[in-house]
Amino acid sequence: MRNPFIIQAGQEPTAAVRALNYLVVCVVVVAIAGASLAAAGITLSFDFVVQYRQRIWDGFCMTVWLSVCSLVGSLVLGIVVALGSRCRFLPARSLCDLYVKIIRGTPLIAQIYFFYYIIGTAWGVQNKVVAGIIILSLFAGAYIAEIIRAGYESLPKGPLEAARALGLTNWQMGISVALPQMVTRTLPALTGQFASIIKDSSLLSVIAVIELTQTMREISATNYNFFGCFLLLGALYLCLTLPIMFVSRIFERRLSYES
Repeated sequence: MRNPFIIQAGQEPTAAVRALNYLVVCVVVVAIAGASLAAAGITLSFDFVVQYRQRIWDGFCMTVWLSVCSLVGSLVLGIVVALGSRCRFLPARSLCDLYVKIIRGTPLIAQIYFFYYIIGTAWGVQNKVVAGIIILSLFAGAYIAEIIRAGYESLPKGPLEAARALGLTNWQMGISVALPQMVTRTLPALTGQFASIIKDSSLLSVIAVIELTQTMREISATNYNFFGCFLLLGALYLCLTLPIMFVSRIFERRLSYES
């Protein structure tokens, strides 16, 4: 009988073998976590979920709303900045480069404080949800711009030169030749960035946006069930991020993505 835990070089495991190995790993992880909780003398309780179910649901929906709006905003901003970084107008190119360097070189929590309490106050942005969406879009947009720029620069020159030889305009070449290749090259990195947006939305709790993390902080301050609240918090974030990764894998297979 072939060993289900070892495969030969160049082979791919079957779905059943992958499921078996995932099951074994999950059992081991749960056992280690349970032993660690027992050794620390911690007893988990999730009876608060029924009592605070409406607040938890409201916080979950707010996190989804923040993430979806920030995802759209950051994608649009990332595309604009990526195009601007190749603009022939040098001040625009320098502005895009400076924006990417500042955002990528500073922590998100510092940006939240700066944009909300200084820029937001100066320009009259008082709505915390709107401010949070803008901040997350600005933060993730810099990373998406770099993903798109790197994806374009990694394209092979042959198809682009062939498109020019056929007389295609830059717009036609971008839509018909560059875009399909860029989607396959940037999809894994964009998926990771979209998942990061969901997780990074938790930092908006520092300006009292009542999203999922802030909701759990308030509940744990009331019932003192810190570990139960934050384990549930992690599980709820996984409910948001895992489907994104799963859908990304499906698209990668359909687009025949190759690393």
